[in-house]
Amino acid sequence: MSRASRASQPRRLVALDGAARAAAPGKVWLVGAGPGDPELLTLKAARLIAAAGVIVHDGLVSPEILAMAAPDARLIDVAKRKNRHTLPQHDINRLLVAFALQGLDVVRLKGGDPFIFGRGGEELEECRAAGVACEVVPGVTAALAASAGAGAPLTHRGLAQAVTFVTGHAAHGEPDLDWDHLARANQTVVIYMGLTTAGLIAERLMNAGRDAATPALIVVNASRADEARYPTTLGQLAATAEGLSGPALLIVGEAMGLASILSREGEGDHAEPGGEGSAGLAGNTGIQDGTARVSAGPSTMLRMVPLPATRRGKAQS
Repeated sequence: MSRASRASQPRRLVALDGAARAAAPGKVWLVGAGPGDPELLTLKAARLIAAAGVIVHDGLVSPEILAMAAPDARLIDVAKRKNRHTLPQHDINRLLVAFALQGLDVVRLKGGDPFIFGRGGEELEECRAAGVACEVVPGVTAALAASAGAGAPLTHRGLAQAVTFVTGHAAHGEPDLDWDHLARANQTVVIYMGLTTAGLIAERLMNAGRDAATPALIVVNASRADEARYPTTLGQLAATAEGLSGPALLIVGEAMGLASILSREGEGDHAEPGGEGSAGLAGNTGIQDGTARVSAGPSTMLRMVPLPATRRGKAQS
């Protein structure tokens, strides 16, 4: 069976083989798989995936990345979905330690970056407590891919002097966030796992003083072939999020007015050229209804500018 077909098989629970503790323990690598596009993997991540004997991976890791594993590697899916976990986090922590104590080197492959809402800190603590060596390999977090794909910077000298990553999901009740701080203008707020709480988040931000007209953007499946972008405003965030599913980011802030805006005409989407129809620095989003599905693609024309001749590292006047 090919690696790609194995990656698409139904998830199954895993049982350890009961082997005794090895004389020398193995090592655990917490590896960021990035947002999905294999070309956004770091070189180190790609090398570790190809060499790993055991890969314990999230459901957000794309099949293309799993296909990079060695044919004889053991792939263990510990995907988490809302209200449905293959394994509780505590059991995942114990699984990593148990494999390492058997003398195996384990890659814990996580979507995005292990330390940005990836529970990598909990897994690192468990390894340390058990005396197992653990190393973290950072990955491109989804917010960076979503921002780059849309052409909407998370920070901008004239529009966003700060960026804050928050989670829209809490174990019990609403997220415990500093809404007054997040509601300040000229900053970007990125909400992970916030589709189901979009209405609550928007309400809290507006009640704390954030303007309902603040540009916002929802990105689903950032960096993947089926990426979709939904430009909107804070006031329309809940309506735009309704009915959406999949890994998604909600991004609120003045700089989101710079996002590439595509509109639907006939059967297909097309890119609007720059100019009067594009978003401006003043915060005009050019959005008609906040429901357009936006496909990824460059929208900026580049021109080559010759550099001055140099000698000994200095430009000639």
